[in-house]
Amino acid sequence: MNMKLRWEECNMKKHPEWLKFMKEQYPHGTRIRLIEMNDSYSPVPPGTEGTVNFIDDQCQLHIDWDNGRTLALIPGEDRFCVIQKQLQTLKLYMPLTVRLCEKNEWGDTENEPLELDNRTALAHENDIVAALLKARMPQEAERGLMEYYDEDDSINRNVQSYVFTVEPVDGKLMGVAECRVHGELTAEELDLFKESIIGQAADGFGEGFEQRPIKTSAGEIYVSLWNGGSSWSIMTQEELEQGQQMEGIQFG
Repeated sequence: MNMKLRWEECNMKKHPEWLKFMKEQYPHGTRIRLIEMNDSYSPVPPGTEGTVNFIDDQCQLHIDWDNGRTLALIPGEDRFCVIQKQLQTLKLYMPLTVRLCEKNEWGDTENEPLELDNRTALAHENDIVAALLKARMPQEAERGLMEYYDEDDSINRNVQSYVFTVEPVDGKLMGVAECRVHGELTAEELDLFKESIIGQAADGFGEGFEQRPIKTSAGEIYVSLWNGGSSWSIMTQEELEQGQQMEGIQFG
């Protein structure tokens, strides 16, 4: 991206789309490291770090520098980089539906599948994890299902990747969206991100996965990450803990 050209557009034409982009790209609280400031009088020293306070209508970044100064940055004139937040793991939990197609005495699969409770389904954890790994596409190696997230927003910038897996929780098998996130998502970002994951669980990855038989020693099982029941929800660990405490269950 030619930052100087874009800066001239913003400075001379007051380009509203570019100003909007700048405010989305460098929101309040973004950490910045200065490379070089083009100020002949009293520049901030190279290497100084600071925090974005706000961006004015001239596209200048007003920074609260760690050394106490407040001199603004001018994109296209000054050189700087964003200090990336440390990657953290965020797990979002969801109930699974596991159906078993049992074999009869002649070794044939019965027509009506049997829905397993989540404690019984725990015996098939390894088989399900293996099937989920096998279902991942080569293009998902770096970002997982974020590969298909099309919005150019703070969620796309802050969520590095997420994949579906399963794990035991208090003796029950649950589905998990395992996410790698820069820092923490706001409440609004988390709600929007959950909606995106629900879309993949219901209509994207999950729709194809639930149609694939998984061979086990007990027969073939089919696993759904989503169901339309009123009891289905996607929860953070904290939300899951709160729900279990209400039921008198201790999170394991």
